[in-house]
Amino acid sequence: MEVLKIATAGSVDDGKSTLIGRLLYDTKSLTTDKIEAIEKSSKQKGYDYLDFSLATDGLVAEREQGITIDVAHIYFSTAKKSYIIADTPGHVEYTRNMVTGASTSQVSIILIDARKGVIEQTYRHFFINNLLRVKEVIVAVNKMDLVDYSEDVFNKIKADFQALNAKSSFQEQNVTYIPLSAINGGNVADRSENMPWYTGQTVLEHLEDLTPEDVFETGKTRFPVQTVIRPKTEEYHDFRGYAGKLYGNSIQVGDAVTVLPSLTESKVSKIHFFDQQFDEAKAGSSIVVELENDINVTRGDMIVKLGELPQVEKEINATICWMDSKKLVPGTKYLVQHNTNRVLAKIDTIKNVIATDYSGATPATQLAINEIGEVTIKLSKALYFDSYNENKSNGAFILIDTNTNTTAGVGFIN
Repeated sequence: MEVLKIATAGSVDDGKSTLIGRLLYDTKSLTTDKIEAIEKSSKQKGYDYLDFSLATDGLVAEREQGITIDVAHIYFSTAKKSYIIADTPGHVEYTRNMVTGASTSQVSIILIDARKGVIEQTYRHFFINNLLRVKEVIVAVNKMDLVDYSEDVFNKIKADFQALNAKSSFQEQNVTYIPLSAINGGNVADRSENMPWYTGQTVLEHLEDLTPEDVFETGKTRFPVQTVIRPKTEEYHDFRGYAGKLYGNSIQVGDAVTVLPSLTESKVSKIHFFDQQFDEAKAGSSIVVELENDINVTRGDMIVKLGELPQVEKEINATICWMDSKKLVPGTKYLVQHNTNRVLAKIDTIKNVIATDYSGATPATQLAINEIGEVTIKLSKALYFDSYNENKSNGAFILIDTNTNTTAGVGFIN
């Protein structure tokens, strides 16, 4: 069954958690005891409706304040698809959490309060979706019940967002506009009778119709080796396989390949998926590959098709989203984790801080927490990479603090 990864975004109290809770409720993905707990809590608070945000806000502080603080991952399925939703916080100070939640998502739902329209956080969250090259964006104009389900209000917000979209550098993005009332379920899973002027799909209908071709990245074949498999049994005494996840494009038995960094050439002899063999593997598959000749391949190496070499450099220019309370300054050392490869690195220069409202960049010498900027990094040994625009999986990395071993930042190679 297909799995679709979704991230929600929006300002505080735009209804992200409520929308997700409603999706869970309408697809019968909530357990009986969970529904009873929501009914009990809603009654205690004096609500005349069910507070579906309780289905996702798990932290005590979240329930008390009625806001989302951390990234919550919610799983549910329909007869057609399985879904993983990253419910991300809307506060400015949790921008790094929003980047984390959206970094692995294929679809983003940006909520807008119909009463407020396009605001600063809308700009910020759309900018991050552009930066992360999220291909499918749903602009969900929520709380239409509070503006009398006005078509004019919806059209005004749609026009404002289209003006914002015109500033995007990622024009391959598909943007869909849906008016809804998450609290009442209007246009979430079922069509709203209060908005007969809207003839498009509901949120769930749109998600159900998306295909892997709509959301999966394409590009040159990239196969980072996670581990080398050498069984110790007599039956597989001579077996040597290379396990990992395939990115960018497919690979077939018989394909000529190059192994990096050694530049050794070989051919694919077999492709295994668990206990079965296939002639071809599609991008996104976790597989084991055998090569025709026994060559030196180890974890951190990368197998690519012959003639499809990535860039191999000891210096990279990247856009960094900084996540650490300790500021990023030139001269500091970090570990760069790029796919299965880990390299010691030094921050060479910080060029600027990029405004997330599309107003441009300003020169800078440091990055503070939640800031996004362009940085030059020098590496202790060469990486084999693509730009993030060309291949998301091979153009992204994280910076790890060598003292605390925490993830200090996430980078996208320019």
